[in-house]
Amino acid sequence: MLYKTIVLAFLQQRTEMHEQLRKERKLLTTLELYARELKENHEKMTDLLSAIPGYEPSQIRSIAMELAIKQLEDRLPPVSPDQETLILDAAMEFIRNHTSRG
Repeated sequence: MLYKTIVLAFLQQRTEMHEQLRKERKLLTTLELYARELKENHEKMTDLLSAIPGYEPSQIRSIAMELAIKQLEDRLPPVSPDQETLILDAAMEFIRNHTSRG
């Protein structure tokens, strides 16, 4: 669910893309595709970073998520600079709140 929430937030910030996907009835399919990619990239990054000594598992997961989100963001069309900062800040805050719980 976390992955879909993050992807949906990114799509909603790209209003033209979101609206076109909705009109073409491809929003859910696209959301699920990007969410699956985000999850797979997060898991791959977590595995790679686990080989680095000195980090707690929660730190590794957070760093891996940040990297996976950045990869996703790079694949999507750009948004205005002001919106982009707000999106990334919101995504990082969401991740911090959910990974700090354990």
